Order: sequence, then structure tokens, then C-alpha cells
Amino acid sequence: MFDLKSFKVLGRIPAAEDADAIVYDGASNRVFTLNGDAHSSTVIDPQAGSLITNIPLGGKPEYGASAGDGKVYANLTDISEVVEIDAKTATVVRRWSTAPCKQPVSMAIDTGHHRLFSGCRSGVMAVSDYQSGKVVATVPIGTGVDGAGFDAASGNAFASNADGTLTVIHQDAPDQYHVTESVQTPPGSRNMGLDPTNHRVFIVSAKFGAAPAGGRGRGPVQPGSFTLMVIERDPTTH
Repeated sequence: MFDLKSFKVLGRIPAAEDADAIVYDGASNRVFTLNGDAHSSTVIDPQAGSLITNIPLGGKPEYGASAGDGKVYANLTDISEVVEIDAKTATVVRRWSTAPCKQPVSMAIDTGHHRLFSGCRSGVMAVSDYQSGKVVATVPIGTGVDGAGFDAASGNAFASNADGTLTVIHQDAPDQYHVTESVQTPPGSRNMGLDPTNHRVFIVSAKFGAAPAGGRGRGPVQPGSFTLMVIERDPTTH
């Protein structure tokens, strides 16, 4: 925990093993880390800078999102479920399957229409109605997804994929979607951020060395090769 103005470290709060994402819920004024290997969420009081509890989730969480109403959602990638957490009581209150999506990883949220967007490693984005707790639509995306975003002004959802694509998906209606574009990005650019004030998507990329012989995955990152790709979309066009 650090001060945003001075960047001075104010304290350290322990999280469980493999903390992979962090979500702030304004309604409860609590911070939630999503811990993959521990199959849990660590709940933190940011005012006191202290640990409240660890919530068992029953699966391996990846990314999550706050609905702003005291509910926090997370993808459980190993069992292909979305889990709903009551932020105030720090308990799991509901869960549902993301089928036919498998391995949901990235997550974005549309609070206006109560929709969650789960980017899945099986090559689809699953759209859930988080009021009814069910998947209402799926859309094809690139492979190796690891980032997602939703821009309410344009009605566009985004999935950043390791195969060197950014899938742009338009919301025709809360339960209807279509792919409008597949933007070419550098291979391995699977993490993204979205600024809703200027409708820009930021994607991090790097150049990789040769993959290890007989091994899996990419080779080492070449020194000084990190770049930031900025993609701007006009919110009035689809």
C-alpha cells in the first residue's frame, strides 16, 4: 500500500499464494486480491491497511470486477465458473457455469446492463447476465486471451490476445453481440487497459527471444524491447 502523491510505501498486507489480480469495491470500501494457487480471495481494509479474511472460492481465480453495488465477481478458470462475492459479508453467495466457454481468464463489466464479459482460453468471450446468473451470449475471439475491457460510451467490448490480435466486439443489445474488427497487435500482447474518458485501449508488448528447445511458451524478453501500443476508437462509430 502506497501514497499516490508521494509514492511512499505506507504498509504491506499479506495475501495468499499466487495473488494474480486486485479489485477495489467502492460500496464496501474493501480491496480483494484473487489468489490463483490458493483458490481464494484476500479481503483487505484499505483505510486500516489490514487483512480482514481469506475467502475460499472453490476454484482458481483469475481476473475479477466490482459491480459497484457491494458485489464482486471473479472467473474461476480451472472449473469454468463465475463466482459472486458479497463484499460486506466476505462470503460467496452464488456461482454459475460459463459453458460453452472453457478456462475463463479476463473479465470486464457493463454495470448499466448488468453484464459480465469473460475472455476464455477456448477462443470465445462469454457474456453473463449477473442478475440472473447465466451466460446469455458467446462471441469468437483470438487465442491466448488475457485482457478484457468494456467501453460504455461506444458499447464496445475488447479482448487482447496472445496471438497478436485485439478483438473488438459491439453490443447491439444486452444479449446480442458481433465482432466488428480484429486489430493486429504484436504477438504476445495479451494484457490491456482501457481509459473510458478518452476511449483508448493500451496494450503492452515486447520482443521475445527464441523459445527454449523442447520447451513450451515463449523465449526470454529482449532487453529494452517493451513498447506500449495505444488504440483509439471513436465512441460514435461501431
